Amino acid sequence: MFNKLFKKKSPVKVYQPVSGTVVSLQEVADEVFSSEMMGIGFAVQPDSNEIVSPIDGTIESVFPTKHALTIKGDKGLEILIHIGTDTVELKGEGFEILVQAGDKVTAQQKIATVDFVSIKEAGKGTDVMVVFPSLDKGEKGKFDLSNQGDLVAEL
Repeated sequence: MFNKLFKKKSPVKVYQPVSGTVVSLQEVADEVFSSEMMGIGFAVQPDSNEIVSPIDGTIESVFPTKHALTIKGDKGLEILIHIGTDTVELKGEGFEILVQAGDKVTAQQKIATVDFVSIKEAGKGTDVMVVFPSLDKGEKGKFDLSNQGDLVAEL
């Protein structure tokens, strides 16, 4: 009984949603993200066109313009994945979303394909932001931006 009451929760492993260089949100050329107005997190400067789920969870929503989606982790962690800056203006062009609201996903499962070349040609930014709207700013130190491996945090 006491083991169940006092058992430490295992951390949620958070992976990069796309291969590339992990950077802080402050480096993103969009003030909404760089000022952490939406929440804390990190960004990836992609070198691949495949987007994967950073955690195990359920797709909560896919924006109609396909540039963003939300995932609720199996342990309650909420994540917003925002692909590119000002990409809402593309109205879905260049994005192929492979999941829909209600789908269960596992960490590192492919959820989208993005044509970053056409996004650049349209004059839009290509950073992929991973934002945690419900995390306290004190959790920011848990993101490992130096690792440049798949695992970014254990929250």
